[in-house]
Amino acid sequence: MENFFLDNKHLAFHLSHPLMKSIVKMREKNYTESKSYDYAPLDYEDAIDSYEKVLEVIGEIAGEIIAPNAESVDKEGVTLANNVVTYAKGTQQNHEVLKRAGMYGLSLPRKYDGLNFPMVISIMVAEIIARADASFSNIWSLQDCAETIHEFANEELKSKYLPMVHQGYTCSMVLTEPDAGSDLQAVMLKAHYDQEAKCWRLNGVKRFITNGDADIQLVLARSEEDTTDARGLSCFLYDRMDNAVTVRRVENKLGIKGAPTCELVYKNAPAQLIGDERMGLIKYVMSLMNAARLGIGAQSVGLAEAAYRVAFKYANEREQFGKKIIDFPPVYEMLASMRAKIDGVRSLLYETSRFVDMYKLYTYESKERSLSNEERDQMKYYQRFADVYTPLLKLFASEYCNQIASDALQIHGGTGYMKDFPVERLVRDARITNIYEGTSQLQVVAAIRGINSGVFLKRVKEYEAINLKPEWQVLKNTLIEMTNRFERSLEIAKAWNNAEMFDFNSRRLVEMMGNIIIGYLLLIDTDHNDAYAHSAHIFIRMGDAQNHEKENYIAVFTESDLAAYQSIK
Repeated sequence: MENFFLDNKHLAFHLSHPLMKSIVKMREKNYTESKSYDYAPLDYEDAIDSYEKVLEVIGEIAGEIIAPNAESVDKEGVTLANNVVTYAKGTQQNHEVLKRAGMYGLSLPRKYDGLNFPMVISIMVAEIIARADASFSNIWSLQDCAETIHEFANEELKSKYLPMVHQGYTCSMVLTEPDAGSDLQAVMLKAHYDQEAKCWRLNGVKRFITNGDADIQLVLARSEEDTTDARGLSCFLYDRMDNAVTVRRVENKLGIKGAPTCELVYKNAPAQLIGDERMGLIKYVMSLMNAARLGIGAQSVGLAEAAYRVAFKYANEREQFGKKIIDFPPVYEMLASMRAKIDGVRSLLYETSRFVDMYKLYTYESKERSLSNEERDQMKYYQRFADVYTPLLKLFASEYCNQIASDALQIHGGTGYMKDFPVERLVRDARITNIYEGTSQLQVVAAIRGINSGVFLKRVKEYEAINLKPEWQVLKNTLIEMTNRFERSLEIAKAWNNAEMFDFNSRRLVEMMGNIIIGYLLLIDTDHNDAYAHSAHIFIRMGDAQNHEKENYIAVFTESDLAAYQSIK
């Protein structure tokens, strides 16, 4: 029996992080929920036991059903007929099994039929499902839309639609338009209020919408006439049961073929406002996209895990020149580097998830009572880290996902290029991860704020202050030196006093910082479990070498170098 939770010891390790006690206690309102719900946990150990049981169920479904269906789903894809998108048979089976098992709406409060699980657990489930089939994870993970409804919608909408998510009704975030991709301020789909019907009406076209035929759609639209920027945009909920949207086409994609990507035409489609007018992009969609980026981080880690495992299996089976190819240095170097990257970015994934959990929990608490000054400081503390760690995670996880999938195919050699092995599908599925929900280039734009503000360095200094066992001091000294060199590079970049020169090198600065942070996270993991010692050693050595290269580039960079690149325009 395949179980994608039980066979991955790393998930149980991250579930045991010390901060989980605070997260669970706050989530369960100091375990008072057990007075109202007989299935709510009585204490921390009871909660962890519940999480593990659910993760085991998900792990079994992923290993026994979703993963075996992945190849047929990739071949069958989706179909569009009579304005209805139909999933592949395997996708339909996946969805029905998870729905019957009650595995939707895990993070929603119990009053809306959810299980009230922390974000960390939802992200673990997303990773497990993505390892089984990245295309199905796009459908499952879009229930993140429910978090936005829960956080910002009125009680009438929450009471109606959140229980539907638990029942398995699908969701989508409807943002992109033909002339508004990454630049969502350019969204022009119109919204006007219909006084007679007491609802808003949507008119316009949306493009590249993942799961575009979903039951519950969160739509970004321009509610203010004669505006062209973010201040004229609002967020709306459209119910597919109203049948006022035409699915014009389903895109023929390179990968993730089981998840439909649609072009939609809204014609006087009735919709309900989420929150306040004019806050659609500024507040609600930014929150929605941050959640989606966290989800893409989980998808990337799960996909990378799948690619590593098929490569490791193949390298142990394939023989050349009288021995297994895993015994050749070029091959075991690739595999060890892949393992280190996965271990490192998974630590970043759950560090980010814990930050999100903590600040969201304080936010919800603040709506019920006044927070103390200490609690308010804690909320701001975790929010600052969540805001900058999320784009850093999306950048590193998606880039590593692509690298690891590519390396996995390389280990397979010519056979990996054929349809006979799943690795070619993993390569195709991986390619979208550093494009959608904000390209890697846009993640750098978001993450550089954490460098300019000093938020990243603040956290690095906190990692540095942690007392580790003496045997890890040599690696820690390397990270301390990497940090010192980073600060010198940042001083050089700021001394240019040239915004374009700084922007040109911002990715180098972000990647240098990412190498330091992931190095520390792996080293801290190693201090708790020396099974991570090899990954920490490999990653820190790789990161140190990469940072030296970037530091040297920045040290000698001049306006003439910038001009040489600008000449391409």
